[in-house]
Amino acid sequence: MDKLRDIETFANVIRAGSFAKAAEAEGVTPVMIGRRITEIEKRLGGELLHRSTRKLALTSAGSAYYRHCIEMMERVCKAERLVSDGRDYATGQLIVSCPSSFGRHHVAPHLLEFMNANPDVNVSLNLSDRVVDLVRMGYEIGIRSGPVIDPNLVVTRLAPSRIVACGTPAYFEAHGTPLTPEELAHHNCLIYNEHGGQQRGWHFQRDGSVLVIRPNGKLMSNDGSTLTRWALDGLGVAWRPHWEVARQLATGELVTVLDDATSPNYDIVAVYPAQNPLPAKIRLFVSWLRTIYSAPNYWASRTDE
Repeated sequence: MDKLRDIETFANVIRAGSFAKAAEAEGVTPVMIGRRITEIEKRLGGELLHRSTRKLALTSAGSAYYRHCIEMMERVCKAERLVSDGRDYATGQLIVSCPSSFGRHHVAPHLLEFMNANPDVNVSLNLSDRVVDLVRMGYEIGIRSGPVIDPNLVVTRLAPSRIVACGTPAYFEAHGTPLTPEELAHHNCLIYNEHGGQQRGWHFQRDGSVLVIRPNGKLMSNDGSTLTRWALDGLGVAWRPHWEVARQLATGELVTVLDDATSPNYDIVAVYPAQNPLPAKIRLFVSWLRTIYSAPNYWASRTDE
């Protein structure tokens, strides 16, 4: 860093034509400028300037050194411009992890527009309902729904969302409408699980506390879209993200129950490892999705076909 400072000081002296003017430009004393020039000459082992009471003149070595100083300063400025411009220009490959259904219906359809706006970005969209370790698996960004507990990840909300208990009007007419989460024990619940293992509990809230219900049902799947399809077929009660069933709720194909007890903490978020500065491809991708999802009536207008 001292060498870069000395290079700038030497160039300032030559451009200004005196130690005094260079010192004024740098906000230091002329004595300090003189010491810096002397240190440069000692380090290089030769005189760079002919000094007189009236003016300064470059030696032959000083002239060659000055040319290299100007070239060095131009390269530093160019490097800084590249980094600065890169904050607003996205390049490279963006590797995205995303839940299967959400990725198919709410990320993949928008990628062409994003790449048209950012032609030097290539996107790899990887769909899985498992929560992957972004850093270990080499992902740069993940799209998730619900709480994120990894303290090493930056969490940015893309859109508000919640989980709703829902079914067809015909199902509830035939089997009754549950008025409390406990009454779900009398219904065929459509359950998400992985590889036949223990199903996840359904989370509700009561008096400010979280209530976890272990649902009972004859149908299970590790694919969210399948659970929604079964609900539409009138096979039972599903506990699904609002974004996945918003259109069917708007048309009346599905109706919600237990709305007063619904847990609200299932926002759609982008997560990524902390970086400073954040690469433009990540920042612009997050901004792109947030803008799309904030469009009026976006979720209810989307189809799952």
